[in-house]
Amino acid sequence: MSLKGIGVSPGVVVGSVHRIIHVDVTGPVPGTITSVLAALDAVANDLEHRAENIDLELAKDVLSAQAMIARDPSLEEALGQLLIADTQYADVRPGIDEAFSGFRNALLSLGGYFAERVEDLDEIAHRTVLKLSGLEAEDVALTKPSVVIAQDLTPADTAALDLNYALALVVEKGGPTSHTAIVARGLGIPAIVGCAGALVLEADVTVLVDGREGIVIPSPTDSEISQRQETEAKLRVRAESVTGPGRLSDGTAIALMGNAGNENDALSAAKAEAEGIGLFRTELLFLDRQTEPSVDDQVSMYRAVFDAMGERKVIVRTLDAGSDKPVPFLNAVDEENPALGVRGWRLTRIANDVLERQLEAIGRAANETSADVWVMAPMIDTPAEAAEFATRARAHGIAKVGVMIETPAAALLADKVLAEVDFASLGTNDLTQYVMAADRLDSRLSDLTSSWHPAVLRAISQAAHAAGDAGKPIGVCGESAANPQLAAVLLGLGVTSLSMAPSAIAEVRGYLAGLDLSACHRAAHAAINARSAEEAREQVIQILGA
Repeated sequence: MSLKGIGVSPGVVVGSVHRIIHVDVTGPVPGTITSVLAALDAVANDLEHRAENIDLELAKDVLSAQAMIARDPSLEEALGQLLIADTQYADVRPGIDEAFSGFRNALLSLGGYFAERVEDLDEIAHRTVLKLSGLEAEDVALTKPSVVIAQDLTPADTAALDLNYALALVVEKGGPTSHTAIVARGLGIPAIVGCAGALVLEADVTVLVDGREGIVIPSPTDSEISQRQETEAKLRVRAESVTGPGRLSDGTAIALMGNAGNENDALSAAKAEAEGIGLFRTELLFLDRQTEPSVDDQVSMYRAVFDAMGERKVIVRTLDAGSDKPVPFLNAVDEENPALGVRGWRLTRIANDVLERQLEAIGRAANETSADVWVMAPMIDTPAEAAEFATRARAHGIAKVGVMIETPAAALLADKVLAEVDFASLGTNDLTQYVMAADRLDSRLSDLTSSWHPAVLRAISQAAHAAGDAGKPIGVCGESAANPQLAAVLLGLGVTSLSMAPSAIAEVRGYLAGLDLSACHRAAHAAINARSAEEAREQVIQILGA
């Protein structure tokens, strides 16, 4: 019987199961404050060592951040206040739990990016207790090519794997934005998250993993293997057979662009033949900074991305701090609901000069490079906000000014908002969570956070039609642009460009090359008239094919 989860990285592989069962300590853990601090130091040393010896940049960064948490003097101070020096405790776990709990609650109260770091904190506490108990963390070493199955994979787990042997990753927990999903996409191996019952599979059992469909088949038959491998091979051939600018079969041009957060991402986009950067996430350059970078520092960071794209277009999104991407020097105030709080453009209410300095830096960097630089503001709700941003951006010599449409208010008022600017871009990740009133980071609500939902597609349609009536370009830069069938629907709704992870460009380009605009229109009509996200997807595949 096959298992079903959420496919987050495509590909089909067959291999034997390697299960990772996490070790836990249930009994008392004797010790002193000295032994606790020594164990914590050993954990930090181990994390630093792993960070130095892993090639995957993402895992290296996460492990280094974990080591910094383990060495935080405030954590040592909290432990010292709860465990009396020179006292031998029959069980030090209550003191450890209480000290870590204080840090845990502080991170949870900040929400977003910081709340996601709670898992890192929990792992540090877990490894500290293991050290004190004389146990080592679970053995995740691979000795042969294997399909790795676990309840979840921590960054340290990933760092311990021999990634040359990891054929695919399957975990029972997690969602499309989890660490496992991000690492798998970076490695280019199939991955499935949210796969309930995966750990029931016995070690060394042969399984087929289809990371595109989110299917795990134990003891697959030869026909099941060949059928899925042939389908996957055809999709890859199709992706590799089309090069150059995005174009439908009837000659309709569609700009296919890449999302980027730094120079390396821009170089990857250029290598993937992206027609530019459709979303330059500038906040990723700020997330690990305790203080605001100077204008000169920002100019240098922006120029590196602009130069990587030569003369191609780069659409810069101004600082989108807040919610799931809080920046330490800006988002220090506890908010009841960060996703509905002070984020994006709304930061001008509390830190107006930060945006002014960023616009100055973008304007200077644009003048020093040959890239075609456009700039847009996130979380715009009203025409007045759009007008104010346009005035301020143009004052810094920025010629093309636009806005993100990612709230229902902006979509409903798109005609008025677009009257104030030159272009718009739909942020479908946030637009989906706001239309559906469902937190996109909560895996329990994954059935409500699909951009296939007709309610979301109708909001997109209204904004796209407003842009068409105004004769202004409107793109999509959310995850929905990377889904080939959904990309076709977006074109049918009136979207004029698509921006996605560079690794997705070839597949989207290959798929769209086999369609004409009338087919996209038919698919869009069916999707917005469906009753659910699943029905919309099924009907579109019936019309367009997989």
